[in-house]
Amino acid sequence: MIKFVMNLTRHPKMSLVDFKEYWEQQHAPLFLKNAKKLGAKKYVQSLTIDSPINQGLRESRGMQAQFDGVAEVWFESEQALIEGMSSAEGQQIATALQTDESNFIDHSKSAAYIVEEQILL
Repeated sequence: MIKFVMNLTRHPKMSLVDFKEYWEQQHAPLFLKNAKKLGAKKYVQSLTIDSPINQGLRESRGMQAQFDGVAEVWFESEQALIEGMSSAEGQQIATALQTDESNFIDHSKSAAYIVEEQILL
């Protein structure tokens, strides 16, 4: 299994509450409606919580500001991801998802990549 991971920074005109609401109520249903066509096996949204622990973690390590959330999409393989996104229908879906993302994500301050998960515990 591999994961497509996005570290998300919300659109600058959105509050964290509005970001969370849009992501859960608008974007997630759009993705879930098309997940099978893309070959996605699992989809997880993780929203950063407002906690002094997060500030302490950043300050103690000299890290950049946190992301507002993390999206993870599981695929059977890198080839399955490529196949799901390469078909004409997959390209249309990917375009629609990316267009919708621009409603709540600041892509210039976000990141996307694929990873292979190693479960150690």
